[in-house]
Amino acid sequence: MSSTPLATLLDVGTGYGRPAPTSIERLARVGPRTPMGELMRRFWHPVGLSSDAGDVPRQVRVLGEDLILFRDGQGRPGLVAEHCAHRGSSLYYGKVEAEGIRCCYHGWLFAADGRCLEQPCEPEAGAAARHKVRQPWYPVQERYGLVWAYMGPPEKKPVLPRYEALEVLGEGEFVEADGNSIGGGGPVIIPCNWLQHYENLADPFHVVILHSTFSGTQFVEQMARMPQVRFEPTQLGVKITSLRTLDDGRPFRRVTEAVLPTLRVVPNPRVAAYGRVESIGWVLPIDDTSFRIYTAGRVREPGELFRQRSRLNGKLWEELTPEEHQRWPGDYEAQVSQGPIAHHSEEHLARTDVGIVMLRRYLQQQVDRVAAGGDPAGVSFDPEAPPLTFEAGNYLG
Repeated sequence: MSSTPLATLLDVGTGYGRPAPTSIERLARVGPRTPMGELMRRFWHPVGLSSDAGDVPRQVRVLGEDLILFRDGQGRPGLVAEHCAHRGSSLYYGKVEAEGIRCCYHGWLFAADGRCLEQPCEPEAGAAARHKVRQPWYPVQERYGLVWAYMGPPEKKPVLPRYEALEVLGEGEFVEADGNSIGGGGPVIIPCNWLQHYENLADPFHVVILHSTFSGTQFVEQMARMPQVRFEPTQLGVKITSLRTLDDGRPFRRVTEAVLPTLRVVPNPRVAAYGRVESIGWVLPIDDTSFRIYTAGRVREPGELFRQRSRLNGKLWEELTPEEHQRWPGDYEAQVSQGPIAHHSEEHLARTDVGIVMLRRYLQQQVDRVAAGGDPAGVSFDPEAPPLTFEAGNYLG
């Protein structure tokens, strides 16, 4: 007979003595010289709306780097390191001029490509050496109403991709960009690791619980039906097909895709229309513990993308009280509450998490590919490359 007290036997499985939790660091962290950071830097990323690049310097933080976005007097956008190459003053306090941005401290003038154009305090002989100084900078391009930056090795710079969903427009349609983190379920800047949101794309089952029953109908009634789900690897990521049967017996097929490097190819969850995906979102890691989402989509009226933001009883996320956030949580609450960087060692993945596992393995493969000196999937160096196409969309039949 055991001499262990009955109370002790009943207490097996408490939290006492657990090992320190860990995260999948090589996927979560995005700073310079980290495995995922190096993968991320092989792609173009949206760093602002075109309207964000103006004659007033704008601070942006991207992949853990502090940068300044501006547009010089000739209309050229520029993205440079925040701290002046002379003595380190922030170019946030600089002045944008016809040829570039001028530091407030000693007036050094830098072009959009970082070249030092003037050093007004230096004698003529010294100023002639200004060509030896270059402010750290990154190439930028504009497309779809967004400013894109490439922050990787110059010799590996790919072409900025085009997307069929944003190139082939229907009658009366135009492309609109939005920087309000549509799909994030909360404020513009979301205070948790980018992966906590990105892998949510491969989790269609939370739609039935979080967005449909637990917090009431946040989208539409048909999304509350438990789907039959098929997960498939693609050349660029993971495709998720959810099958539901409508009241009239018609099959409703919904296809979502998670695409390198951070694309959310997600059809409208309110199913405003059937057909191919209407918009594309890019999850931009600000640093290891915050991100935001830029979106571009086909619309017929200005502000249409913003009006797609989730509302609960007519209220936007920021209009809800703390009590309402607790009672009716959404993506923001579910993902941010995992912690700044989720403790993956504490998870107990189940059969419905196949998509999560598939996506993590795919990212690991791409990280390894870059670390071995290869090019990641999805980058192209051909300026004549056709637009990328996706199967994503809401379909009947």
